[in-house]
Amino acid sequence: MAASRYKTLVDAFASGIRAGRLAPGERLPTHRALAAREGIAVVTATRVYAELAAMGLVSREQGRGTFVRDLAVPAGHGIDQQAVASDTVDLNFNYPLLPDQSDLLRRALREVATSGELDSLLRYQPHRGRPQDRASIARHLWRRGIPADPDRILVVSGAQHGLAVTAMAALTAGDVVAVDALTYPGFKVVAHAFHLDLEPVPATAAGPDLDALERLCATRPVRAIHTMPTLHNPLGWVMPASDRTRLAAIARRHGALLVEDASYAYLAEDPPPPLAATAPDITVHVSGLSKSVATGLRVGFVVAPPSLVPPLERAIRATVWNTPALSTAIACRWLDDGTVDRLEARKRDDARARQAIAAEELAGLPLVGHPASYFTWLPLPDDARADRLTAALARRNISVATAEPFATSPHPPQALRLALGSTDPDRLRSTLRTVRQVVLEDAYT
Repeated sequence: MAASRYKTLVDAFASGIRAGRLAPGERLPTHRALAAREGIAVVTATRVYAELAAMGLVSREQGRGTFVRDLAVPAGHGIDQQAVASDTVDLNFNYPLLPDQSDLLRRALREVATSGELDSLLRYQPHRGRPQDRASIARHLWRRGIPADPDRILVVSGAQHGLAVTAMAALTAGDVVAVDALTYPGFKVVAHAFHLDLEPVPATAAGPDLDALERLCATRPVRAIHTMPTLHNPLGWVMPASDRTRLAAIARRHGALLVEDASYAYLAEDPPPPLAATAPDITVHVSGLSKSVATGLRVGFVVAPPSLVPPLERAIRATVWNTPALSTAIACRWLDDGTVDRLEARKRDDARARQAIAAEELAGLPLVGHPASYFTWLPLPDDARADRLTAALARRNISVATAEPFATSPHPPQALRLALGSTDPDRLRSTLRTVRQVVLEDAYT
């Protein structure tokens, strides 16, 4: 009978939510109130809400209660990219392009076609990349402060692939990985796929709370630490050198591998040395050209301690065999002739200009970010509902992300993450003006 009663309640709530009888954002009764109202045990009421949460119909927030989701917004808000209609402004995903990048690609394709190496590019390549390509990447990394030997470099199909093969090569199911309480959603996807146990580390204004990380490492067998010390996504911090030194010391003391995710690091001018430069023996550095050049150019690179190079190479073989040779050839030409350096400099200027637009159009709101970043973080008041705001903006053809895809703790904060790099500046300005209006009307009234 108890199982039947539980199922009946789940079905009744689900039907009410899907039919609109329970409004998006509506607070449901507490577990005790539901138990008293329906004559069931509190543990059964808890099970009802857990089932509804697993169905994506409600969200549970510590200290606040259980709320009806807005079904117009997909659960996950950004972990899986949704198709964006042509009339929708995308402030969810970043794919920053400069006006002349198509011409650069046309020229590069012509150069490759007449270079005499076209036949070789149609064949299988070494799993970790050709020696000349790894040498090009090594020269690029030296300019970024990473004195990496080409033998420690592996070419991968973008930074996301780099994170995945790092997990395959260095971690096993059940391993504990310390990660920021708000982090890059792609790493969460990797962790889920490989059954890693993510332990969230709270943040300070300048980076992860290293005292909390130290306590975590003392109480759990942390196998790896995923970190974004230079231009964190989504909070935009750049960790000071002293914190990087302490982070490396904690990792050494507890035998943890550092996974340095540097996808947006190119936007920060003169940052402290990367972890791969100061602690190369315990750091896997992952980066790529998706943000600094173009998302369609799926070329990334991993710098690893020598002992990890063979298992990383096997992981590349198991997943893609080798990074597509044509893309790699174009990328390395651009690394060698200065095209990547020029694009990165121009994109830093572009990002600064977009941050200035955001600061102007969202003036008075508590923005968190970096002055040269392609995204900004907007915390909301405690009683606001990010999913309701996201749905309201979607009705105005504006796509944004909530904190949910970035959160590694059970209770995501109420916040919006606004990507600034995927629309032209004039449209960005008018769109942010609408965002400000909706946020003020919904969250501050």
